[in-house]
Amino acid sequence: QVQPVEFGGGLVQPGGSLRLSCAASGSSVTILVMRWYRQAPENQREFVAGITRGGVATYADSVKGRFTISRDGGKNTVYLQMNLLKPEDTAVYYCNVRRLGADNSWGQGTQVTVSS
Repeated sequence: QVQPVEFGGGLVQPGGSLRLSCAASGSSVTILVMRWYRQAPENQREFVAGITRGGVATYADSVKGRFTISRDGGKNTVYLQMNLLKPEDTAVYYCNVRRLGADNSWGQGTQVTVSS
């Protein structure tokens, strides 16, 4: 199974910014949608943002106005620009890829820590 790979996590102060990337290359199968999820300790994995092949984006209420998802279709890469970060955003962020005729595939996750 082809697994996406995330980059860009790290430590940032409250109010700061990070840009996450997810590379989903390695397969010629059409990608229908790419999403970001996150999971904090002792919490369930929750939806953050998603973008369809046609560029339609959706966001969780908790990140609207602060996060922006975008996609480079030619490179099969999705980005998550995170601004005005809060301590509550601290979590492991996972990339989820849905391909034509296949189940979802998940990346290994990248840690985002928001702390002063």
